[in-house]
Amino acid sequence: MDFLKMRHFLFFVLLAGVTYGFFAILKPFFYPLFWAAILASIFYPFYKKINKKIKSPNLSSALTLVLVLIIIVLPLVLISTLVIRESFDLYDLASNNSHQITVDLQNFVNTIQNSPLNQKLHINQTFATQKLTEIAQTFTEFILLGARIFTQNSLIFIIMFAMMFYALFFFVRDGEKLLREIMHLCPLGDRYEKILYNKFTSTVRATIKGTLTIGLVQGILGYLMFMLAGINGAAIWGVLMVIMASIPAVGCYFVWLPVAIWEIISGNTGTGIAMILFGALVIGTIDNLIRPILVGRDTQMHPLLVLFSTLGGIATFGISGFVIGPVIASLLLAFWEMYDEYYKKDLDNNSAVI
Repeated sequence: MDFLKMRHFLFFVLLAGVTYGFFAILKPFFYPLFWAAILASIFYPFYKKINKKIKSPNLSSALTLVLVLIIIVLPLVLISTLVIRESFDLYDLASNNSHQITVDLQNFVNTIQNSPLNQKLHINQTFATQKLTEIAQTFTEFILLGARIFTQNSLIFIIMFAMMFYALFFFVRDGEKLLREIMHLCPLGDRYEKILYNKFTSTVRATIKGTLTIGLVQGILGYLMFMLAGINGAAIWGVLMVIMASIPAVGCYFVWLPVAIWEIISGNTGTGIAMILFGALVIGTIDNLIRPILVGRDTQMHPLLVLFSTLGGIATFGISGFVIGPVIASLLLAFWEMYDEYYKKDLDNNSAVI
């Protein structure tokens, strides 16, 4: 190996080592930086529009952060406070009324046992009542545990959120410059770098607008339905509907339908039927009405790929995975498109020459 090749080899080894060390340092702050980049890509058009008028990047970026604060942060703080309060109330209610819950479940099982279906189902009354009671208690304890974990980690959450907000200021103000620098250093070429960037932004828009926004609308409708029906913990059920609606092939009916059935079991037949009708006719159809308007021409992947990339992302990265998973999947598709367009074409040409 001559001196020039050895020098090049040493340079790239050192470059890889320093780069790895840099990303290792940033690893604890991955999620704040990731969400800062996501929010910057969403609110950057507002920044550009307002910066054209006032000609002050710092002020424009600060006004963009104020908009993020009003649209996203304040509602999240209010919802989190409401959910935490209602989770403790719901747990206390379930603990103090465990006997009544058992009686309602017993009556429900008795009703099924006295029906012709029992001859085919062979339901064990004691076993069914015991298991349903355990499920109800486990669910309420899960809610309480989640609330405790959230309150215990609130200081860490506040610090990470402050770092995200700080990074968001510079991502909005200097994002375009940073992107040009990255594209300049990337060896793929401007055309393919733009393809990757477009894949990233279109997937983020499709996920945020087409999934999270629709989930929020369904969650708000569910919250109003539960509140008007007098259901305890309406905010908790609404948040659960948002989460379930964000998972493809699952849907928020996994939340409101069991609650409606429970109302029927408890003797509130009219309320339960009204909830089923409202959930099926309004909440269940809002997706088909809003999604084409919100998503528009944003890139769409196959539903099966969306499902597994979302579930895999959540399993790997936590709640942020519902965005990270589809983004990784879309970038993988982009690389395969590049391979099919460029590298495979070269291989086919070389094969033809041979």
